[in-house]
Amino acid sequence: MPAPAAVGHRIVHSGRHLTGHTLIDARVRALLAEVADLAPLHVTPALQVVDAAREILPGVPHVACFDTVFHKDLPAEARTYAVPERWRAEYGLRRYGFHGLSYSWALRSTAGALRRPVDDLQVVLVHLGGGCSACAVRDGRSVDTTMGLTPLEGLVMSRRSGSLDPGALLWLQRRHGLSTDELDDALHRHSGLLGLSGTSGDTRDLVRARAEGDAGAALALAAFTLSCRRGIASMAASLGRLDALVFTGEIGEDQPEVREEICSALTVLGVRGGLLVPELEEVMREGLRRIDQSASGVPVLVVATGETQQIAAETRRVVGLADGPR
Repeated sequence: MPAPAAVGHRIVHSGRHLTGHTLIDARVRALLAEVADLAPLHVTPALQVVDAAREILPGVPHVACFDTVFHKDLPAEARTYAVPERWRAEYGLRRYGFHGLSYSWALRSTAGALRRPVDDLQVVLVHLGGGCSACAVRDGRSVDTTMGLTPLEGLVMSRRSGSLDPGALLWLQRRHGLSTDELDDALHRHSGLLGLSGTSGDTRDLVRARAEGDAGAALALAAFTLSCRRGIASMAASLGRLDALVFTGEIGEDQPEVREEICSALTVLGVRGGLLVPELEEVMREGLRRIDQSASGVPVLVVATGETQQIAAETRRVVGLADGPR
């Protein structure tokens, strides 16, 4: 292969000092190390890759592409937690939002499919994979999202709990003596679909197990799809209308049972069930498919995850290279 002109890195969390995709230098590397504990499953291993890549390719620019940048202009009421002012001002406690690279790609793909300008769209984007979140986009900008200070908040996920009563964590510490490390491990690695089912965090396994009468799998899928509906409905509350509901991410692309169970119970938003079931190969080849069948309902689209392509596009912009094919 030819030598690369630049290297783009997906970095989940930017922290409060970095608000745009940027070249990685000593200062940026140090700032990223400071926020690694806000996304421990993501940033720490990503920085190991950054260090290795910079050592192997020292003469090539390396660019940090952040999932948080898409949400950098969240309105104050959406990004602010109702906590003491000192926590917000001194500690930087706020909602950041994640999956921004995926959302950037899905938004532009949706605009093209609907033949509408990006800045005239009001849509709910849903990224369902190992991590899961929903986002409200109004006039091309993220105005609300389900993830917060960390990628642990919001929807039920594969192995992550999603939102949980903070009083429950205090109770587990005080009454049952669970340490911070024990809580961290349980909430990040042993909760979500895995914790509910007791067997798997993979929806493909759970759909098969439910069909065979596994009650744990049935509970896990029911709780997951309810969590998704709640997230979608709460995001729609930040919009003036709903032009489309868009699924992306591994589950969003390739789990028709999940999409159907979410949409068939969202009639209050004008979303209908009875969705088309395209082959995954078709979605990947074409980049997206519209899957709703009702001309009177809200359009429902599946967009092939485009984080890699979005990283390439953002990297080109940062280093001043001409855009390649989208």
